[in-house]
Amino acid sequence: MTQLDRYITRTLLSSVALVMAALLMLGMLFVFIGEQGSVGIGHYSMLDALLYAAMSMPQFAVESFPAAALIGALLGVGILARSNEITVMRASGMSKLRLCLSVLISSTVLIAAAVLIGEFLAQPLAQLADAQKALAKYSNASYGSASGAWVRDGDTILNAQARSSPGEFGGMQIFELSPDNALVAVGRAERATATGPQSWQLRDYTESRFTGDNVTSLHAPERNLRTTAGADFLQLAITDPGELALRTLYPAIRYLRSNHLDAKPYEIVFWSRIASTLGIFAAMLFALPFGFGSLRSASLSARTTFGVALGVIYIFMQRMVESGTQVFQLDPVILSGVPTGLLALAAAIMLWRVR
Repeated sequence: MTQLDRYITRTLLSSVALVMAALLMLGMLFVFIGEQGSVGIGHYSMLDALLYAAMSMPQFAVESFPAAALIGALLGVGILARSNEITVMRASGMSKLRLCLSVLISSTVLIAAAVLIGEFLAQPLAQLADAQKALAKYSNASYGSASGAWVRDGDTILNAQARSSPGEFGGMQIFELSPDNALVAVGRAERATATGPQSWQLRDYTESRFTGDNVTSLHAPERNLRTTAGADFLQLAITDPGELALRTLYPAIRYLRSNHLDAKPYEIVFWSRIASTLGIFAAMLFALPFGFGSLRSASLSARTTFGVALGVIYIFMQRMVESGTQVFQLDPVILSGVPTGLLALAAAIMLWRVR
């Protein structure tokens, strides 16, 4: 690495770090504001909400890295362009390809940071944040995770086997006990949806109730259930695939496939994470052409606005692809790379047109 490589890398990384710090502050503020509705439930306090927001930031950083790299690279290239440093580099014989290599060095550092945070920091902190929040809100309930999520709330025991969204579970079983811990009834719902902090809507509900020597069966399309254990408490034992690291997702996908189970949600998250991480390369290269020609005279405010708008579009497209892949049962390997591929194609065309 030459002295020019180190200088370009230092300029770009400092700009990206500044943008990432700003995004993290905004993200933490929005999460903290969103937690105000839970403050006061059980023992969940303002300090707990602030701690939850802080521990959620590594996961937010992993998801925001491509946008931060794009905005930061635009600002960094703008600094080099407005001081005519890129022009001097080109005049001294530094080719476009050589400048791209310097930018890719910066991208490699950012990708390494994103992978380290995503693999070793985001998952444990996100799970710890969810656990502390749920245990503070539902201090009068207990749970276990031997097989799905087992939750006891007074004389009611819930067992949720799967989770398709933050507030929706499938295969939920309900056990009712008498005051002397005798089994009174056993019920099963094919799907359970949280309709409030302490209420559930059970669909396709079947129940067997024991009265003396008799067993009474009941089947209902829907049933409302009141319990202090909410969806955020049950999710302690059933982790959202979006919070898992790649080294956890890959074995989970292999296990589900080998047992002929649905691995689609895990595959979508796995390939989307890889595509968004590689998107850092495309984002950094996309910013480089803005240091040449008439584009180099653009102000920092214009570059920031353009970068924010493009970053929002990129994140929106990534989320849309993830949702569309799951809803329409499309191939996640191909579609997850569409936003990154489009950004890389735009960067290649713009670099090719630079003289």
